[in-house]
Amino acid sequence: MHSPIIDYSVKRVLLIESSGNMRSTIVYMLRQLGIANIQAITINDQVMELIKESAFDIVLLGHNSSDALAGMQLLEESRYRGYIKPGTCWIFMTGDASQEVILHAIDCQPDALLTKPFTMEELKSRLDLMMYRKEALREVDAAVTRGQLDLAVKLCDRVELSGSNYDYVQLIKGRLLLRMNRFKEAEKFFKYRFMHLSEKESGLCLAEAYIGQERYVDAKNLLSTLMNKFPLLLPVYDLLAKVLEHEGEMLPAQDVLKNATQKSPLSLLRNMELGRVAVYTKTLELASTAYRKSISLGRHSCYRSPEPFLRLANIRRLEMLDAPEREQINLRNQFDELLNTASYQYPKDHTLRVKSALLKSQMSSDLGKEEDANRYMSEASKYAEKLHPSFDLRRELLDVTGDRLPILEKQPEPAVVKGVTHDPDMSIRVNRLGVKHYLADKIPQAIRYFGLAIENDPKNSRALLNLAQLFLESAKQQVARRDERLKMVARYLRLAERMTLTQIEMQKLTLLKKCSAVALEKLPDGSLGSLLK
Repeated sequence: MHSPIIDYSVKRVLLIESSGNMRSTIVYMLRQLGIANIQAITINDQVMELIKESAFDIVLLGHNSSDALAGMQLLEESRYRGYIKPGTCWIFMTGDASQEVILHAIDCQPDALLTKPFTMEELKSRLDLMMYRKEALREVDAAVTRGQLDLAVKLCDRVELSGSNYDYVQLIKGRLLLRMNRFKEAEKFFKYRFMHLSEKESGLCLAEAYIGQERYVDAKNLLSTLMNKFPLLLPVYDLLAKVLEHEGEMLPAQDVLKNATQKSPLSLLRNMELGRVAVYTKTLELASTAYRKSISLGRHSCYRSPEPFLRLANIRRLEMLDAPEREQINLRNQFDELLNTASYQYPKDHTLRVKSALLKSQMSSDLGKEEDANRYMSEASKYAEKLHPSFDLRRELLDVTGDRLPILEKQPEPAVVKGVTHDPDMSIRVNRLGVKHYLADKIPQAIRYFGLAIENDPKNSRALLNLAQLFLESAKQQVARRDERLKMVARYLRLAERMTLTQIEMQKLTLLKKCSAVALEKLPDGSLGSLLK
């Protein structure tokens, strides 16, 4: 195939490069290509506003790790804020070809990467290919921007490209099918491409199509194969971890995320996810490391937030539960120091105030100081009143303390919400799936299905009783937050009492009420019995 002919004389270019010599060299190369409209700058406070307000055809972004604000952070924030326009070609240029930089750059999805120094031929070749594709897909991008995804799919079939460019367009078409939740079509589309062309991207998208159809075993098997075959394709690790968690396999999910962060340690979001899963598995040292790394990465990141400070403080709280009294004092000091640091660094974050008060309330409750616990909870309520009226203190408490059962707190959504309907038959089927996974000791998945059962039918008495049993078992197994969980047992039992119950359901209701009324230590170890089918 002959190289495409691009008229660069009409193109507008933004060159961002902190090295003066490199900036001059690249400007010379661009002039040789016939480009006259070049804005060459270093990274400064105005660069984000320039990217947001101006319409450039090409953005050449230089990354130098020694810069206070490196090109990587600029690329990440531009993507995060939606400043990367479909028709603009973004090329990431770096003199650091280390695996961690390259993989993190790929995570940020530039159109192309160039390793500095490079020749004019290399720059022209990369620009030619990217600009050729951008111009060919102009109508497709416009349709996507307008939200006309069906039209965008049809326009993909009209794009006259061949070879690798044709494959590129086909991948875009398939991803549009996924965005529209046309999973069966996407499965057929990507299965053919993966089997015949061995495209790693098609394999990843095929796994997404399986997940969209809730075929988690197929997705898990395919993702495991992809991870072994393409060990540096990091989106595979992220997706596989979610599938494993969905299946209740928390430790394997943790191992997958740990592996991914070792290969690409610069992703703040992936480190946060690892920390979250590690708290669920009670691997607190690993969780601490992940959250400390997140704090370090957040210094110049658009994802910077007080969350890792809160999560670290919660880990100190969890460590106190089993620590000797002498160590508890040190852990309590670290707990307070983390919350104070977060408050100092994020003085205008009102949600942080609520979450800090909730954590302090839980800490006080753990120590048996109920008066302090109530005072901090009142403080959290006061701060929450200034936020959005839908702010749910109970859910926020479950979230910030890393409780393994947050989905149990999910309230039924109104029927008008997209994707949630009142469907009693579906509620019965989903509840049965929850029972199946509960009996297989896949508790997180069982929890998810019971919550979905209530969403589809808030009057599903069996699902309400199942939720009550899970809370009772959780309270029996863990002393921490036992009173709160018993309150949830009482709540679901009260809701079930209002329903018309079968004889078997009435027997279970009576049994659960008796169990919750006695000292939990007197109950037998393990499960309270199989859930109703």
